[in-house]
Amino acid sequence: MSFLGNRVLRKEDAKFLTVGGSYVDDLHLPSALWVGFLHSPVAHAHVTRLDVSAARSAAGVVDVLTGADLGLPPLPPDLPMINPQMTRPLLCEGKVRFVGDLVAAVVAESRPAAVDALELIEVDYDPLPTVVDPEESLAGTTLLFEEAGTNVAFEASFGHDESLFGDCEVVVSQRIVNQRLAPCPLEVRAAAAWVEEDGRLTVFASSQAPFGLRDAIARELGLETGAVHVVSPDVGGGFGSKAPAYPEELLVAALAWRLRRPVRWVETRSESMVSLGHGRAQVQQVTIGGSRAGRVQAYRLEIVQDAGAYPAIGAFLPMFTRMMLTGTYDIAKVECNFTSVVTNTTQLVPYRGAGRPEATAAVERAMDLFAAEVGLDPAEVRRANVVAGTDRFPFTTPTGTEYDIGNYDAALARLLEVSGYAELRAEQRARREAGDPVQLGLGLSVYVEITNGLPGSEFSSVEIRPDGKVVVKTGTSPHGQGHDTAWSMLVADELGIPLEDVEFVHSDTDLVARGVGTFGSRSLQTGGVAAKQAAVQVVAAAKELAAELLEASPDDVVVAEGGGGLHVAGSPAAGRSWAELAAAAMEKGGPLLAEVDFSAPGPTFPFGAHLAVVEVELETGRVVLRRLVALDDAGRIINPLLAEGQIHGGLAQGAAQALIEEFRYDELGNPLTSNLADYLFISATELPSFETVTMETPTPRNELGAKGIGESGTIGSTPAVQNAVVDAVSHLGVRHIDMPATPEKVWRAISDAQRTA
Repeated sequence: MSFLGNRVLRKEDAKFLTVGGSYVDDLHLPSALWVGFLHSPVAHAHVTRLDVSAARSAAGVVDVLTGADLGLPPLPPDLPMINPQMTRPLLCEGKVRFVGDLVAAVVAESRPAAVDALELIEVDYDPLPTVVDPEESLAGTTLLFEEAGTNVAFEASFGHDESLFGDCEVVVSQRIVNQRLAPCPLEVRAAAAWVEEDGRLTVFASSQAPFGLRDAIARELGLETGAVHVVSPDVGGGFGSKAPAYPEELLVAALAWRLRRPVRWVETRSESMVSLGHGRAQVQQVTIGGSRAGRVQAYRLEIVQDAGAYPAIGAFLPMFTRMMLTGTYDIAKVECNFTSVVTNTTQLVPYRGAGRPEATAAVERAMDLFAAEVGLDPAEVRRANVVAGTDRFPFTTPTGTEYDIGNYDAALARLLEVSGYAELRAEQRARREAGDPVQLGLGLSVYVEITNGLPGSEFSSVEIRPDGKVVVKTGTSPHGQGHDTAWSMLVADELGIPLEDVEFVHSDTDLVARGVGTFGSRSLQTGGVAAKQAAVQVVAAAKELAAELLEASPDDVVVAEGGGGLHVAGSPAAGRSWAELAAAAMEKGGPLLAEVDFSAPGPTFPFGAHLAVVEVELETGRVVLRRLVALDDAGRIINPLLAEGQIHGGLAQGAAQALIEEFRYDELGNPLTSNLADYLFISATELPSFETVTMETPTPRNELGAKGIGESGTIGSTPAVQNAVVDAVSHLGVRHIDMPATPEKVWRAISDAQRTA
């Protein structure tokens, strides 16, 4: 019986529920020095004086470093199309550009000594004008990089057609804010580094991409990659934000290399809120047009992307938004242009969905705006405009994105049926007719997203050990997804062995030959496929060995069930165990091992349909999320239990953005939500029990038929919940409410609509 497709319990959980995980902060390094960083308390200023003399002479202090002491090059933007003059120093020299910018580093014998010494550093800041609004940044009145002469980090114009909406009977426009979010992983960033006796540098870090971090450290220190060993042990959440290499991790490595002593660092939650990269932060202007019958004919999206103070890949994310511009809809004429600008705020990085949720949020709000304007139910407008059926796939959108496979109209129809959509609309009408002070709102979202969107391969290997057990190594880096379970299922299924006979090795650049990492929902469809292919190759090699030992044809050798190895078909007694086959391979000169680097022919495109049901108290603006029904089609599901876990987490994060989460600054660039008392963090008490609907449309782009699942829940749920809130009060004349739909925002929208009625 195959493991695949079954609800196999997670192998990882026994450890996490008993002895607990092993995180960077758990490392036992009694002789390690502690590093603390001095963060700028102002958003934009010249540093006119930096005096570290008192800190250097403080008790327990080993060294204090400023940018002038380092002698290390600044970090260039991640991509060549981003303005190359907008580099990021590891420690600021002469100017700071956001609250949290690194000014100095203290290395001390203990953490308290480092914290105390930081307070002794004297800095004079000559404040400069700040710009925190990306639209204001476009004007260039206040420049973050004077040498660049502009605040534009990256822009892309694909043309502007004045006649785009010329044939449309109805045209609707709306400015939409996709607000800034803090990722808030439960484990903050941490790093530790030391120089081994052989002169190599070892670094432990909470990272989603240990190989990328290794390469960044080697590049910054001028070392060969082989001289750097990076390990990411258990990682307590990342959501994309822990994929980049940050100055802090690079500085920990540099300090260990410089001082030839172990150095460690763990950020505080307050540091994490302003130093760990943020997500989203797009200002969108949507315009949608079509016929009064509900057919959409044209769509335009103009984007201003806030890249934060130092542009990195976050400045490029609107390109993903453009790729997914039209979502699941067949729209003939489209436009999308964008500009990414720097502001005196925390750097933008990829965050769960990274450009794709923004595209879905825009087009799904646009569909509801259009439906309201033509007086049709939002479900009917979507039904009339989705790319229908499966025979039109692969489907190429007007922006040139080729969707692999989809079944969008079937997903919508199934969601409406399962959720009881017609009955919910009837309940809504009854409440409105009765003048109920608590109104019902329904929000739809029919989405498609891109996974494994960046080109590249992923590594996996499978080896039979002398004791007959199996070692699977992968270049992906798990941080809660269940890779150990999924990869073990794939390999055990091919080898006919129990899951407990599989050892899973990952996130260690010495133990794993190579790798890329985990982001963009790429892991299963790259690293998982590679593991399966490696297992197939091991079986093929083992059949050759067994055939030789048993004097049979390889075609007659089959895999035994229950971990028995291989035997001749129809003769279970004529066989060899995996241990015997491993020994035979060693006698021939090498282990029974296969290594695979799998590169997919293209990205995959999960899709789905979500329905949110909310209640809104008209007198207070309070929103209660009553139901969230989610149909997410990620191709073939290897383990429904793991998939549901990913979906549930995504739904929670998506609903949180729609209702409560927002990282805010005042006009001087001071963070207003820099801890978890002010930055609202959703909990189970604000969420209903999620209702998930299963649908599988396998992709042709890998042999598993699997697409990514890690971000889908977030992408579909956010606009569904937002649309539901607006729908609940639309009969009062409310047209749009920006996220997060807090009670104050909802109440003000109702009040404004009543005042202008």
